[in-house]
Amino acid sequence: MAVPRSRERTLCLFDVDGTLTPPRQKIEPEVAEFLEELRKRAMIGVVGGSDYTKIAEQLGERDEVINKFDYVFAENGTVQYKNGQLVTKKAIQDHLGEELLQELINFCLNYIALLKLPKKRGTFIEFRSGMLNISPIGRSCTMEERIEFSELDKKERIREKFVAALQREFAGKGLRFSRGGMISFDVFPEGWDKRYCLNILDQERFDIIHFFGNETTPGGNDYEIYDDPRTVGHSIQSPHDTVQRCREIFFPETVNES
Repeated sequence: MAVPRSRERTLCLFDVDGTLTPPRQKIEPEVAEFLEELRKRAMIGVVGGSDYTKIAEQLGERDEVINKFDYVFAENGTVQYKNGQLVTKKAIQDHLGEELLQELINFCLNYIALLKLPKKRGTFIEFRSGMLNISPIGRSCTMEERIEFSELDKKERIREKFVAALQREFAGKGLRFSRGGMISFDVFPEGWDKRYCLNILDQERFDIIHFFGNETTPGGNDYEIYDDPRTVGHSIQSPHDTVQRCREIFFPETVNES
């Protein structure tokens, strides 16, 4: 594929966990350096389910991250930064209302209380601006405990069963559920998945938006934006896979040399 003629008309939009970084870990120096090179040939942005603080921990240091990327969309894009400036921020409590929100929180706490797991830690529900993040083991677990839960979840489908129970209980209430990372899943209003960030990008009139993500199958938190006709979706296996795919598209001369 030829390199796009105009940097300003092309956007590369990246998921964070599993796409630019290992889950909840720092970006590797080689990947960060490649993004600097890529930014000379295309606009770049990130869209993650985490809040801005967590995204910044993984991709840099606090405010420097909003200057390393042309766009930063935290919490599926309900918190939006462009050119280093906060553009807009939505609040889930304003959209859902307190009654439904408390019903949702109470149901999750009761469900988790009845779960028998090898380990439970703390922060089972993380309240974010645009979503709730639900973790059966608790977000304060160690990396070793995170891996242990992830392996158990693959066998026993703990998160999948939890989501199915929520879908039954809150059918018709305008809620969506998506898995992401190793230990949790997100709950948010209908339409507040990662496609939410495309609302602001529609106004930018890009010729093409490439999206790179690893949770691109139905139920994954990258699926909707990956499958959206406004993006060219790329299903990624790892940060190094992301770099390779981008090299093939934007640096074909280096691929041919290797």
